[in-house]
Amino acid sequence: MKHKNKTSILAVAAISLWIGTFLSPILTCGDRKSGNLYLNADPNSKVSPAQQQAITLENAFQEVFDKVSPSVVSIATERTVNIQRHPFMNDPFFEHFFRGRPGQGGGGQGSPMKQKQTGLGSGIILNDEGYIMTNHHVIKDMDKLTVKLKNQKTFEAELIGSDELMDIALLKIKAPKNAINPIALGNSDKVKVGNWAIAIGAPLGFEQSFTVGVVSAIQRGGIDNSGLSYIQTDAAINQGNSGGPLLNINGQVVGINRMIASQSGGSVGIGFAIPINEAKKVAEELKEHGKIIRPWIGVGLDNISDEDKTELGLKNTDGTIVRQIIQGSPADKAGIRLMDVIIAIGNKPVKNPQDLIEFIRNAEIGKRVELKIIRNKNEIKTSIVPRERPN
Repeated sequence: MKHKNKTSILAVAAISLWIGTFLSPILTCGDRKSGNLYLNADPNSKVSPAQQQAITLENAFQEVFDKVSPSVVSIATERTVNIQRHPFMNDPFFEHFFRGRPGQGGGGQGSPMKQKQTGLGSGIILNDEGYIMTNHHVIKDMDKLTVKLKNQKTFEAELIGSDELMDIALLKIKAPKNAINPIALGNSDKVKVGNWAIAIGAPLGFEQSFTVGVVSAIQRGGIDNSGLSYIQTDAAINQGNSGGPLLNINGQVVGINRMIASQSGGSVGIGFAIPINEAKKVAEELKEHGKIIRPWIGVGLDNISDEDKTELGLKNTDGTIVRQIIQGSPADKAGIRLMDVIIAIGNKPVKNPQDLIEFIRNAEIGKRVELKIIRNKNEIKTSIVPRERPN
C-alpha cells in the first residue's frame, strides 16, 4: 500500500512538472506587462539636446496649424456647360440601346447637351466681414461658389471681383463675425531663401492638408506675362492648393499658392506663390472697383541675347528688346518699332524686361513718360502715354 502511494505521488509530481514545463512559456510570454519580450519605456531616460530641438520645431509646426487652419477655406466650384452630342447617338442602332436616357434623345446630329462641371480650390479669410482671397483660375467662369470652413459649415460666396493677369479673386460670404477667423498677413518683401515655407489647403481634394518645406528662390520672374516675381518653394503643392496660403514659421501669410512646375502634373518640389504684398494691392482695388485698372503700353518684350547684341551692334545686353507691338496701342501711337531696344524709362535705367514692366505697372494712366531707346545703333529719346489696359 505504501509502495502504491509512493508511486502515485511520483506520478502526480511528474505530471505536474510536465504541465508546468508546457504552460510556463505561455504564462510568461502571455503577460504583456511583465514578459521579457516586451520592453517598457524608461521614464527616467533623458532627451538629447538635438531631440529637444526637433521637438520644439514639431511644436512650432503644430502651433502654426492650430492657429491658421481655421482661417483656410475650401472653395467648391460648379458650372453647367454645353457639350456636343456624339453623332452616333442619332444612329438607330445606338438609339435602340440608349433610348430614354436623359439628354440622349431628340435633337439633330451633334446637338449640345448639358453637363455639370465641378472643381475645388483653397482660399484665406481676410477679415471678419467675410472677405476671402483666392486665385482667379479657381473661380473662373463658375456659376456657383461654395465656401467650406474648417468646422464644416458652408456658405454660398459672392464674387466681388477678379483679375486674370495677377490671378487673384475676391469673394465674400455672409457669416457671423464670431464664426470666422481672419488670417494674419506677413511681409513678402522680407522673405529670404531658406526660410520655412508652410502650405495649407485642399490638394487633390484632401482638405486641411499641411505641408512643409523651405523657400527655394525669391524674385522668380519671367514665368508668365503678369510681371510678377514669384516666391518659389519646395513645400508640396498640388491641384487644390491653389488660392491657399504660403506661410512663414510665425503663421503669417507671405504668399498665395498659384501653380507648380511639373512634367507629371503632380508635385515635384517646384511651386510658386504670389507675394502677399502684391496680392493685397489687387484685393484692395477689387474691393473698391470690382476690377483692376492698370496702365498699359501694348508691347511684347524679351531679354537681349548675345546674338541680338551682335546683330544690333549693342555694347552690352542691358535693356529689353521689343518683339511685339499691338496695333492701336500707346506704343504703336508713340512710333515704337520692332527690334527697338529700350534702355531707360522715366530717367530710370532698364536692365531687363521686368524693370520696364514694373515701371509701367506703377505708372499713372494718361501721364506722359520719357523713353530712351536704341534703334539702328543710334540712341533716341521719345515719350509714351500709358493707357488703361483693355480686358
